Amino acid sequence: MQNFEPVKDYELALQRSKAENKPILIDFTGYACVNCRRMEENVWTNEEVKRIMTEKYILVSLYVDDKQKLPAAKQFTYTTKEGTEKEIISIGDKWATFETENFKNNAQPLYAILNGDEILLNHPVGYTPNIKEYKDWLLCGLDAFEKAKK
Repeated sequence: MQNFEPVKDYELALQRSKAENKPILIDFTGYACVNCRRMEENVWTNEEVKRIMTEKYILVSLYVDDKQKLPAAKQFTYTTKEGTEKEIISIGDKWATFETENFKNNAQPLYAILNGDEILLNHPVGYTPNIKEYKDWLLCGLDAFEKAKK
């Protein structure tokens, strides 16, 4: 089984998705997210789920509460779809804004599956403690990925 260490850089995940012809599994998470740890400890450790995630997906974990400041050159003011300006100063600001703007959600965990062209392949899901339900969702994303390639 491959390494289960997620990528923590969205652009790198996008590049790998295209190079390896695999969908991206985005894990919007947080250091302080209890349900995120529950998913990692109780669902992701299931052998079938783990195999699907490591062999069939590019997993990227984006921490919405990461307080590390972005380099000055990468800090910016973002104008939301509603026209509100928001300062993007930290890594967490960047990923939290990415989640709310693209997935209309600011809860963690939130899981989304995209292809290398950044097209959403199925409906994002949040906390899903039922292993079969989460596995079925992952398989649905793979099925949509295969259909989109044709």
